Amino acid sequence: MHSAEHRLSIIMPVLNESAGVADALQALQPLRAEGVQIIVVDGGSTDETVTLAAPLADLVVQSGAGRGRQMNAGASQATGDALLFLHADTHLPAQADQLILDALGKGANWGRFDVSIAGSLRGLGMVAAMMNWRSRLTGIATGDQGIFVRRDLFWQIGGFPVIPLMEDIVLSASLRKHRWPACLMQHVTTSGRRWQKHGLWRTIFKMWQLRLRFYFGADPERLAREYGYAASR
Repeated sequence: MHSAEHRLSIIMPVLNESAGVADALQALQPLRAEGVQIIVVDGGSTDETVTLAAPLADLVVQSGAGRGRQMNAGASQATGDALLFLHADTHLPAQADQLILDALGKGANWGRFDVSIAGSLRGLGMVAAMMNWRSRLTGIATGDQGIFVRRDLFWQIGGFPVIPLMEDIVLSASLRKHRWPACLMQHVTTSGRRWQKHGLWRTIFKMWQLRLRFYFGADPERLAREYGYAASR
């Protein structure tokens, strides 16, 4: 196991994730045993998230709410040469650490995985395929795809923007100026709960509408509220 310095640090932002955080972190314990640093960044949970996460992480960091702010706070404590930003409802493929390090060793500066969406709703496979195809075509990744990046490049571009929505899109656009992402074909699996709750086509339409409005300068706070996030996120 590596000591103070790590080759890879995984940063997981959480907020009131007591229902699933233990399972999410338990799945990362084989990587932790191999020397991967696990950092959980709590955005002010009012449930048992922190208590459940503490024994399963190397660090639990407190931060103001908002994924961008939380992930920056985690990155500031990371000792890994590479950073992987992982949502609490997203699960990695086998040997994810080696897949990332191999990609970076072959000259990539950053990248992401293909994604699968868990759930019984018909059409989720099509949505995931569209996400993966769009990402390859545009060089833009979403947080659900498990974005990874060299630590020095992450800070060179200023980290995540502290905005309540689309922080992953802005980060990808900044990273893309340096190099096209490594698009790994192995799949992370993310929760389909938003599609299940709101319906497939309604969710697709809402996401594209919000992204288009953001591109044309709409206020991220307002878009976040419409998406279902509190303004502080």
